Amino acid sequence: MPKQEPREQVQQIPLSEIHPFRNHPFKVLDDELMQQTIDSIMQVGILNPAIIRPDPEGGYEMVAGHRRLHAADLAGLKTIPAIVRNLTDDEAVILMVDSNLQRETISPMERAQAYKMKLEALKHQGKRVDLEGKSTSTRIAQKLSVEKVAEEAGTSRDQVRRYIRLTELLPEVQEKVENKEIAFSPAVELSYLTHDEQRQFLDAMDYSQNTPSLSQAQRLKKLSREGKCTQEAMFAIMSEDKKDDMTRITLDNDVLRKYFPRNYTPLQMQQTIIKLLEQWQKKRQRQNER
Repeated sequence: MPKQEPREQVQQIPLSEIHPFRNHPFKVLDDELMQQTIDSIMQVGILNPAIIRPDPEGGYEMVAGHRRLHAADLAGLKTIPAIVRNLTDDEAVILMVDSNLQRETISPMERAQAYKMKLEALKHQGKRVDLEGKSTSTRIAQKLSVEKVAEEAGTSRDQVRRYIRLTELLPEVQEKVENKEIAFSPAVELSYLTHDEQRQFLDAMDYSQNTPSLSQAQRLKKLSREGKCTQEAMFAIMSEDKKDDMTRITLDNDVLRKYFPRNYTPLQMQQTIIKLLEQWQKKRQRQNER
């Protein structure tokens, strides 16, 4: 019989000995969902143990369970049930990202940072494979890493790359994406601007009191590639009247994906949405006829 791996033990670890994961990209908010978690902990305790790893400098680093740790603290607990697991830096990053990507509400910048961290961790693992002679090139390892991130997130390779592009934005621009002052698709296009151009863009956005449309961001990207993205050009583009854009609705791919099976193509998703809208319209018509 094959030898069985020893079962991991759940331990009660003092909250004071656990610190957050380094560069943890996901926010832990004191919102309504957090209050629900606190109420649940006070009623039935913590049912799912956190996963932590030993820190060579002392104590433990949280890997999966940041929200539970915070809720336990607010609930007045002194310890938290946790599994202590020896993980490499790359293994810890992958587990941390995967455990948080299951959350219902993730902002674009949280997702962008998470995808980038996981991709880098997978690339590191790929380099180690290279040393063992089992991989052929860094380019292939990069492609396979992107495919793995996309597959496990239930999205496409292009969408993963688009999210990671957001990490090229200046922190001030990222904040506007986080606050929904700049939509996802325009933000991706703006990420191709140099940092100096992005600073000038912020001035143009502030001057015009407008948020960039996708077409405006695409034109700014084109000007940047041509070396013509001057502050005057930005001011002119951002000051345009955008009445036509008010009739356009864009649905983010990751928002839609959670409602469809992974094997659905964009065309199948579109056909399903149209069919549901037709059913909704017929239902409204019947209600109006009563």
